[in-house]
Amino acid sequence: MKRKQFLRRLLRDGCVLLRPGSRHDIYLNPRTGQKQPVPRHNEIDNALAKHIRKYLGLE
Repeated sequence: MKRKQFLRRLLRDGCVLLRPGSRHDIYLNPRTGQKQPVPRHNEIDNALAKHIRKYLGLE
């Protein structure tokens, strides 16, 4: 999955960028209080994308 597409889905589902980093950006789900790093690769593996969404409470 393309990173831009994944980030659009995260933002649409209510997550916010907590802070940018050099290799990862940290996203926060305000409803659950969970934070999760998102790598800055052009492509994000589908299994990793599913893990990030599940940890943030979006699945």
